[in-house]
Amino acid sequence: MSHTAHIPSHRKPRRSASKMALRAGVTGGVLSTLAVAGASGAANAAEPVTQTIELPTLTTDLSTQVAQSADATQQAAANYQLQAERDEAFANAAKQAKKDQAAAEKKAEAKKKAEAEAAAKEKAEREAAQQAASRSAERTTLAATGSSTGTATTGASTASTTVAAPASGSVGAVISFLKAQVGDAYVMGGTGPNSWDCSGLVQAAFKQAGVDLPRTSQEQSTFGTPVSLSNIQVGDILYWGGAGSAYHVGVYIGGGQYLDAANPSKGVVIQDLSGYPASGAVRAL
Repeated sequence: MSHTAHIPSHRKPRRSASKMALRAGVTGGVLSTLAVAGASGAANAAEPVTQTIELPTLTTDLSTQVAQSADATQQAAANYQLQAERDEAFANAAKQAKKDQAAAEKKAEAKKKAEAEAAAKEKAEREAAQQAASRSAERTTLAATGSSTGTATTGASTASTTVAAPASGSVGAVISFLKAQVGDAYVMGGTGPNSWDCSGLVQAAFKQAGVDLPRTSQEQSTFGTPVSLSNIQVGDILYWGGAGSAYHVGVYIGGGQYLDAANPSKGVVIQDLSGYPASGAVRAL
């Protein structure tokens, strides 16, 4: 016996027969399992085995949920498409409205401009008619004044005249200026203030009325509106020679008389038209 056998804590517990038998059985079972596994492994190594995995079958509730989700997705896509189409239609409508508004404004502006032009034209025509009537009355007055104050002679003699007070209006300004130059010398190329040639005197006279005549008698014979000699009025330009090739010009002052820078021997005079008939006439006023 061991020298510690009498001490209880140092004694080894005895194993019962049943525990030993259980352990022997477990050990044998493990060895048998390993043997079977080894044999199975060897068999598997010798011949591959194909294994089929079956997916679980969807239940009725899950199928319904999937279908509803697909429908919702499709509906959302349809809603997005509809909204995009609406947005595009709205943008197109806005663009068209802007174009229509611009066209309407342009049309209104054109109409307003046309109305303004028509009003301006009507006003100009009315003023022109009033001015024409005023000039006609003025010419009548000037013609009567010229007949009563002027005594004209033809040939080399100098005409004597009493210059009337300046008449109002453009025609009156022209006639008054011309009569104020009576007695001045004739000088070829003269443009005043004390000597003139025929076209230089006529040009200076019409400048008093704000009319810029060309310089030469040829050009003056085609300036303005042609009038027949039977319809001439005070202030009309008379020319001798052809229109565009005239060699002399003067101004009709009424009463069958005209005023011109005749020649070096006469100077600026008033003459009787019947003594030296003109070839034609133009109206610049």
